[in-house]
Amino acid sequence: MSNETEHVKCLIIGSGPAGYTAAIYAARADLKPVMYQGLQPGGQLTITTEVENYPGYPKGTQGPEMMEDFKAQAERFGTDIRYGYATSVDFSGSVHKVVIDETKTITADSVIIATGASAKWLGLESEQRLNGFGVSACAVCDGYFFRQQDVAIIGAGDTAAEEATYLAKLCKKVYMIVRRGEMRASKAMQHRVMNTPNIEVLWNTDTLEILGTKTVEGVLVQNNKTQEKRTLDVTGFFVAIGHKPNSDIFTDYIKTDDVGYILTVPGTTKTNIEGVFAAGDISDKTYRQAVTAAGSGCMAAIDAERYLAAKGVH
Repeated sequence: MSNETEHVKCLIIGSGPAGYTAAIYAARADLKPVMYQGLQPGGQLTITTEVENYPGYPKGTQGPEMMEDFKAQAERFGTDIRYGYATSVDFSGSVHKVVIDETKTITADSVIIATGASAKWLGLESEQRLNGFGVSACAVCDGYFFRQQDVAIIGAGDTAAEEATYLAKLCKKVYMIVRRGEMRASKAMQHRVMNTPNIEVLWNTDTLEILGTKTVEGVLVQNNKTQEKRTLDVTGFFVAIGHKPNSDIFTDYIKTDDVGYILTVPGTTKTNIEGVFAAGDISDKTYRQAVTAAGSGCMAAIDAERYLAAKGVH
């Protein structure tokens, strides 16, 4: 194991819209940011095909291309972008320590955490194979592509209920697949689902397989009480069983909610550790959009710049 150590003024962990926007602002403020891209360079948008709701792209764009644009802009202003991911941190002292790939230690005057969240999946081979081709973990992002079509959504919490009602406005029919005989969603959200005529809730139902070779052509489900199988004739399959924030390595030092989302001082990106900031989906379970992540990345860089200026770090 190498004991290589390097000191930087501003370290950015993660490379989605939040990380790259933080890098653009930090670099222009002469913080000489160093970014480690993490396990999924570009973040969740790299597994999204069409992005049509980001301002400034009137014809829409591809998620991976958009992230390449963000990256090029961050590099243009001098961000040092590197492969590698943070494997552990020590935020106990005044200098923040972050270990990269278990071998290299970075000490940093300021740290921006932009490690995002990962959608939870069912774990079916067909789900991964058709991801981006009819399978999606974001109804708000992708529902538009299924106007006047029949779709299915799996989940039983508030997000699933909200996304089902959102899809119901666009789609002809929405099947809501619920594994148990009840929903976890709040009563208000359940009432909204039940009062939407084109949503059909399938209780006690498991998803066995997503059908189709190049795009979604149907979903095979089974009632786990009666064992009866049926095929839903749908062209879209939305997974809304939750997200897991990528915060495990920080939780010894950084305060999170009960799910693991990093808690920030309201209206800022400041965490409970001075000089450590959080931006994007790692601290946002409400909106989870590229544009809101980018906005919070800008905030994090400005918060970091002001923190370093107050500290007299040059």
